[in-house]
Amino acid sequence: MMSVSHSLRLPQLDCRRGPVRGECDIERHSAEVMEHVVETTGAPCRKSESVDTTVAADSRPVPSRENVSDGGVVRTPSIWRATIAAGRRLSSAPAHALTVIATVFSAACAGRPPAARAPAPAPAPVARPIIVAPVRVDAVASLETASLASVGMDSTLTARIDSIVGVALAEHAAPGAAVAIGRFGRPVHLRGYGTLDYAPDSPPATPTSLYDLASLTKVVSTTTLAMILEEEHKLDLDRPVHLYVPEFNAADKATITPRMLLTHSGGLEAGAPLYLKYRGRAEFLEQINARPVRAVPGTTTVYSDWDMVVLQAVIERIAGMPLDRLSYERVFMPLGMSDTRFVPDTADAALRRRIAPTAIDTSRGGLLQGTVHDGNAWAIGGVAGHAGLFSTARELATFAQMLLNGGSYNGTHILSPTTIARWTARQSAASSRTLGWDTPAPGSSAGMYFSPRAFGHTGFTGTSIWIDPERGLFVVLLMNRVNSHGVSTRHAQLRRDLADAVQRAIIDAPLIQWEPPK
Repeated sequence: MMSVSHSLRLPQLDCRRGPVRGECDIERHSAEVMEHVVETTGAPCRKSESVDTTVAADSRPVPSRENVSDGGVVRTPSIWRATIAAGRRLSSAPAHALTVIATVFSAACAGRPPAARAPAPAPAPVARPIIVAPVRVDAVASLETASLASVGMDSTLTARIDSIVGVALAEHAAPGAAVAIGRFGRPVHLRGYGTLDYAPDSPPATPTSLYDLASLTKVVSTTTLAMILEEEHKLDLDRPVHLYVPEFNAADKATITPRMLLTHSGGLEAGAPLYLKYRGRAEFLEQINARPVRAVPGTTTVYSDWDMVVLQAVIERIAGMPLDRLSYERVFMPLGMSDTRFVPDTADAALRRRIAPTAIDTSRGGLLQGTVHDGNAWAIGGVAGHAGLFSTARELATFAQMLLNGGSYNGTHILSPTTIARWTARQSAASSRTLGWDTPAPGSSAGMYFSPRAFGHTGFTGTSIWIDPERGLFVVLLMNRVNSHGVSTRHAQLRRDLADAVQRAIIDAPLIQWEPPK
């Protein structure tokens, strides 16, 4: 088979005879081009084999040899038809169309497909960083100490936390603090900083030092017990409170439900120094019932200690035992949280030495060490739904991991995963509150990067706990910012700095700033 060059000099074609002045008539000029190919190259195609201009416009210009006759002369009418079709499809660019027609036709007559146009050189590859797929670490049933790198975290986090906490303590945020950080069931940072008190002979703060949790009591004890009772179908969140606690019967409180108490939407006032005059659960409940609501129940969110004092009464009526005993039997003892308790025994010298003092209160005997800082909780008897619990960073790490595990820890079942998911989700677009817990919000102690699915809480003494199920992460900070040097506000920035540093240290997942920029 003869070789046909694809570099053809096309004849001068008169485009003035086309349908539109200045444009070539593709159908007519295609035939002229093909005749030119035969005459100039000697290609064995019969130009008299009907140049059929009625071929369908979508015919594929793929040459095929149909038969051979007349001494080996190739008779290929399909080549003509297919070539005309190619010309029609490219008629929007006539000059280019005729070049393509000549190339296709000459190659077809030679019995081989046209040479493919050399592809344009590929652009130089853009240098990109090599990303290694992270190795996901399975969660474990109970806490197992591990390195930062083993759970996808930057190994420099320890030094950064040391610096963040150290600077805050140097600026008198508190005399000391304890930090617990864990991911996928593995504590990666469990450390104490500073001392328990500003006194020269004060013991150092450690992960096993006991701190007054203040309002962390609301979630670690009261809310958790309410979750358990609801799971057991003993607590109906939408049943009026007065049906559980008959003496809570003021007309303006008739519609208040446990759900409203948990979301702080019951309309009760934020609080009042009732401890100056009243003592015991009964007197406090009577006073809360007598004091007018500040908003129609269910219409607005007002963070109130009274919500949890009333919920405490609901829980105790249902369970038939006081909050501290119920917490111990249903939560703390099963989880092995032996140091977590209400009203620590300060007669035990060894235990007392591990407790961080809070403030000096002359009306209550001077330095408060093992005595709850909150005056109303103290007046109720030290066991209150809103405050009174003491615990350690190590044991709160256990509690946090139980929630991350879906309600179980080391083979012990406390709650179901669905209950935890439901109770820790926001209950309203108008509030960051869940059932008992809080969620990240602009300016909150969760910082900029805790996910919308995260939940946590804070305490007046400087305590905080944040849990992020999206990242299998918990961050616990315990401190006594109300110590005898006065109430410090430096703790607020410390909480955010700590939360942000921990989230930035995660290297196996993208860092997303969930908090809107200011």
